[in-house]
Amino acid sequence: MKTIDDETLGHLHAAYVQAVADQPGPVMSARRFRLMFTQERRAWQVQSHVEHDGDEVVAGYRLSLPTLDNTHLGWLDPLFVRPDRRGRGLGSALLGAARDRLRAGGRRLLLAETPAVGTGARFARAHGFTVSLTEARRTLELGEVDWHRFRRMLPRPQGYELELWTGPAGPEQLADLAVLMGGMNDAPLGEEMEDAVYDVERVRAQEELIVSSGCNYYTAIARRVSDGAPAGFTRLFVDADRTDGWASQADTAVLRPHRGHRLGLLLKLANLIRMREREPQVERIITWNATSNTHMLAINETMGFKLLDAWHIWQLRA
Repeated sequence: MKTIDDETLGHLHAAYVQAVADQPGPVMSARRFRLMFTQERRAWQVQSHVEHDGDEVVAGYRLSLPTLDNTHLGWLDPLFVRPDRRGRGLGSALLGAARDRLRAGGRRLLLAETPAVGTGARFARAHGFTVSLTEARRTLELGEVDWHRFRRMLPRPQGYELELWTGPAGPEQLADLAVLMGGMNDAPLGEEMEDAVYDVERVRAQEELIVSSGCNYYTAIARRVSDGAPAGFTRLFVDADRTDGWASQADTAVLRPHRGHRLGLLLKLANLIRMREREPQVERIITWNATSNTHMLAINETMGFKLLDAWHIWQLRA
């Protein structure tokens, strides 16, 4: 991958911010954006492109190619054109270049994600993409939360205990975290998606990115008391570069043998309460779920999350 210098990345991020200005919700910080466009990962090969018009940065894309599983596909995330340069065929040209790269890498399927309505959705449909999965974004306004009620809502399942930490997982936690991340494969994945395979080295590499991303991660794990077996987990992250009050609810999963004990609600409530105590500046949480994931949607609604908007994962044959 050709190196992109810091000044160009700054201009690219500015173009990206303009491109998504009409979308509700948080905008990716400059540090996370730079990391996304430049950081190679153990499980992903990243191919980025910056489009110039003279000295101006006007568009760009990132093509991510999985290397450990799902090696038949690539993710176009994001592709964007500055609003004042749209309508000139630039987006179509960039999509064509990304598809060429995809084919050169031996891939047959291209995935992308956009709001369900708006510029991105119109572009996707016009270029032959079809919807693979629909997701809902929901938000929780922390200023409206009754924290005493949240504490009363905490389930107390017999035979389980919680382990909570901040930041990357320690070496002694990696194996259990790998097992728990595998539980995310039970969530709706969309058409033609294979299960992700997690091992200790993949998780270790992922945890190392937490420090460079500038995010504070809050993790809660449920364990069975009798043997210490990992049963479920959840994660929240707060971008230290943000000043707008947003934080994000990331993965949550409960492994099949441990379901039916309300561990999902316990994990999310306990982790949020702990994060709130340490990050009082956070004003709201955003989360994503497939609209077919009725169990997780029910937990979010119990906690008071409200619908913000819908997004599509699109697919296109290479």
